[in-house]
Amino acid sequence: MTDSTNQDAARRVLELTAELNRHLHAYHVLDNPTIPDAVYDQLFIELQTLETAHPELRAPDSPTLRVGAAPLPFFEQVTHAVPMLSLNNGFSDDDIVNFDRRVREGLDQDGAEVDYAAEVKFDGLAINLRYVNGLFVQAATRGDGATGEDVTANIRTIRGIPMRLHGDKFPAVLDVRGEVMMFKADFASLNERQRAAGQKEFANPRNAAAGSLRQLDARITNDRKLRFYAYGIGALEGASMPASHSALLDWYVTLGIPVSNERKVVRGARGLFAYFKDIGERRPGLPYEIDGVVYKVDATEDQLELGFVSRAPRFALAHKFPAEEALTKVQDIEVQVGRTGAITPVARLAPVAVGGVIVTNATLHNEGEIRRKDIRIRDTVIVRRAGDVIPEVLSYVAELRPADAVEFVMPTHCPVCGSHVVREEGEAIARCSGGLFCSAQRKEAFRHFAGRRMMDIDGLGERYIDTLVELGYVHSLADLYKLSLEKLLEMKLRADERDGSTPDTVQQGKVPTKWAENLLAGIEASKRPPLERFLFALGIRHVGESTAKTLAEWLGSLERVRHAPAALLRVLPDIGGTVAESIADFFAEEKNQQALQDLLDAGVTPQGEHAPSAKLRDQLDQVKLIAAIGIPKLTEPRSRQLVERGATLATLALQGGGFQAGLPAGVAEALSSWLQLEENVKLLGQLNGMREQLLAELPQLPAAGGKFEGKTFVLTGTLPTMSRDAAAALIEAAGGKVSGSVSKKTSYVVAGSDAGSKLAKAQELGVALLDEAGLLDLLAQ
Repeated sequence: MTDSTNQDAARRVLELTAELNRHLHAYHVLDNPTIPDAVYDQLFIELQTLETAHPELRAPDSPTLRVGAAPLPFFEQVTHAVPMLSLNNGFSDDDIVNFDRRVREGLDQDGAEVDYAAEVKFDGLAINLRYVNGLFVQAATRGDGATGEDVTANIRTIRGIPMRLHGDKFPAVLDVRGEVMMFKADFASLNERQRAAGQKEFANPRNAAAGSLRQLDARITNDRKLRFYAYGIGALEGASMPASHSALLDWYVTLGIPVSNERKVVRGARGLFAYFKDIGERRPGLPYEIDGVVYKVDATEDQLELGFVSRAPRFALAHKFPAEEALTKVQDIEVQVGRTGAITPVARLAPVAVGGVIVTNATLHNEGEIRRKDIRIRDTVIVRRAGDVIPEVLSYVAELRPADAVEFVMPTHCPVCGSHVVREEGEAIARCSGGLFCSAQRKEAFRHFAGRRMMDIDGLGERYIDTLVELGYVHSLADLYKLSLEKLLEMKLRADERDGSTPDTVQQGKVPTKWAENLLAGIEASKRPPLERFLFALGIRHVGESTAKTLAEWLGSLERVRHAPAALLRVLPDIGGTVAESIADFFAEEKNQQALQDLLDAGVTPQGEHAPSAKLRDQLDQVKLIAAIGIPKLTEPRSRQLVERGATLATLALQGGGFQAGLPAGVAEALSSWLQLEENVKLLGQLNGMREQLLAELPQLPAAGGKFEGKTFVLTGTLPTMSRDAAAALIEAAGGKVSGSVSKKTSYVVAGSDAGSKLAKAQELGVALLDEAGLLDLLAQ
């Protein structure tokens, strides 16, 4: 073939690729077809033919790549460059009013209304799309927020997502956040096809979308019509962040990225309520399912100033629609035993569709809740999915109560192990006292420990856990690491004999071992977990993923966590009194310390340990720690009075009565009584020792008189090469202070691109201005 022919083919491939992508965008995003389907098909076939003859000419954004790739063996894991966080939810009017109040207080705008970007909350799956220099390169599910699954091949089948961004100026890297969903009409068509093929129907569009997106064979995904709408951003390199959320979505439109038209910028709480009412009225007519609306502070700079709490932004809230409700009958009330021994009553219901999902079980929470609602077996009850997720029995229908309705009685003994059921004073939850003697608790403890977001033991599913526990091969968590190939094969043989299901291969003397070898490899691979995952895996009451990360980040090592008194834990961010007491109580139990030590002796070694966070220095203030001890009537202001008189943790332990002069009589008396108990004095000494140890281990701060000593800086806008946090760390390391607002006392304002009102105020007050280069020069002087 001549060079001229090759050049003609290359030119025609480029023309067809660009033309077909334009038509795809017009059809799937703009809902405005530009050519008949038959003409599109002819052009598509022509491109396919050319690419088959000249595979080297296929462009990365060719529409032929959308038809589905060969099946994958499994989904690869993807670590998000910027975590995909969840949103806090609001249900009542008070929730929305309080959200608006917190935003205004956080922005120091008590008297001014805030502009919010309001948009619908899609009922689909969150996805991150990555574009590099304008080309689509990867898609990942949200997963646990930090790590998701690579679903690139499946996302390519969604025609509305551009494989190449529109225009001629692209960021070096752009992570687009959005939702994959199935429209109501497409869902109905899919279920019609499922029925015709004699296959199981999907319960709702969200489940259909989830099932379609997680197909290992992208050709199946291609046969199901999925859609995508963008609503957020992750990593951005090589471009300035838009000045507002609404501007971000407008920018996406120019790049060819689908964005819902159901979005609006509103002002203040009244604007939020008006938008919610409008969308709620129009909800049935929307082409897709939504379960609420989302409010975000519109200005990007204000979002940065408000920041985050735990795993959710302070600047955003999901306003959920009232849960859908249905009537059904309580066929029975049973109890389940959780990993902490909690005895939870569960209503077994006549199957009923609630919000598109068939509900057969609903938690009744605890005995007190059953008594309060007076729920009985054989009652007709109102069931709802609270927040459109969790099935809940709302109330019974009095006029439909039958004469033979039976009251629930909490068992006095655990239905699994026979141990006494106890309920501690002041607690609503009854618990099995059997501990790990109870196989239900052991099973749940192992399931939690082995979970994907905990130790991530590949291959250790529920069936193997149940068998290992039931046949006595594991009693403690450390026993997992003592399993051998011989023990696992023996366990399988015993289980097959017990169940009467010995495979033919075993009867013929052929014993499969691959499963056991894989399981042992998974157990071995779990021995080096990140510290936060290990802490989460231990199953400490009230310690979820977020709290485990806080402990790991602030204290830095397992040894510090396991010896930290409750008062020290209580001064850490987002850890309240109940959680702090639960953590301290867990490690105070000798059997828990022994279980932990057994794990360490078995070779489990938490990774990522480090010195305690430098931010801990402020939390180790004597006033904060004394107030956190929980001495009756000794609030933080009263603790400050004590410290101002010279009291410290150490001196209180030695001469407690000497600092009480001037305190109200009731406070002084409560402190005196508390100090008379030997264990309390011992606690003061322990807390003081831990404080001194931590202070000695903290990263060194610069000596007094650093070059920025006495200087106050304000950061605004987007800096070219570093984040605001990084710039703040440099300033603080040089002895300076970083403030969130500009005043006459501000020494410098460091301004990046898209700087807003703070820059204007600095200019008005005559405050010295720096860019990033100026800040670095100042540091270098």
